[in-house]
Amino acid sequence: VLRRMLLDSLKPGTVLWDSHFISMEAGQSMDAKSRMNPGTMLRDSRENPKEANQSDHQGWTMHFKNGSSTYADLVIAADGANSKLRPYVTDIKPFFSGITMLEGNVYDAEKKVPNISALLKGGKIMAFGNKQDILMGQKGNGEIGFYASFYSDEDWAKTSGINFSDNEAMLSWFKKEYAGWSHVWDELFLQATTPFIPRPIYCIPFDQAWEPLPNLTLLGDAAHVMPPFAGEGVNMAMLDALELSEVFASPGVNSLHHAIAQYEISMRKRASSIAKESLENGQRMHAENALETMLDFFQGK
Repeated sequence: VLRRMLLDSLKPGTVLWDSHFISMEAGQSMDAKSRMNPGTMLRDSRENPKEANQSDHQGWTMHFKNGSSTYADLVIAADGANSKLRPYVTDIKPFFSGITMLEGNVYDAEKKVPNISALLKGGKIMAFGNKQDILMGQKGNGEIGFYASFYSDEDWAKTSGINFSDNEAMLSWFKKEYAGWSHVWDELFLQATTPFIPRPIYCIPFDQAWEPLPNLTLLGDAAHVMPPFAGEGVNMAMLDALELSEVFASPGVNSLHHAIAQYEISMRKRASSIAKESLENGQRMHAENALETMLDFFQGK
């Protein structure tokens, strides 16, 4: 609903669909190549994105999977946790938090998982035990989204040998790995739409920093991916967009480069604080005494 509201507020043609980003290089568009200053050249940046921003240029030529290319004098990368644009800004990579969240979804939940649906009543559930969690919420359309959250190796999804498209196999995994947990959760794994999606959880280094570029910046998870255990991911991204728009419009800012530098300093400081909180919350939620710890947390003790 929020996405539709935001898209409907834009002028027609603002969003160009079917434009899967492949690579970009510093410089003018191909149509404008003949007008470039002597000595300026375009670089194929797919092998080393950082080399793409080393020339004296005013913008970027962007290439898409559909074969099209376009020129932009300013690029704002909001392409998520697995951002293809982040490497053009910094070599700093997020680190693995030690936790994997296995995502499942149940449609028509009241019919397919009546016991869970009755427990939820349109709300949320967080269940803790043995350093493992089950987290879930019910959407307005009745769908239940849930996660089995647990400590694992970073490559668990590849090495586990589990068929994530087989409900029976997923239930067997749950019964083995979540031994001692109530059978009330079993119907989630039997009725979820497949495949399940394993999501290793990453976090930015708290001290990440880079030199600002004059015409490229990051926002949202592309800038500061973090565990979801503070519930601030979307809030942070929306605030990024607000602060970036405000600094672009500020009369005290004399260039895009200046604006980007000012925004990124503030954004990184803010993100570092929330990322630290998110990581610590995740450790609390996956502790041996997680239930008692979280009850105290919500009661303000």
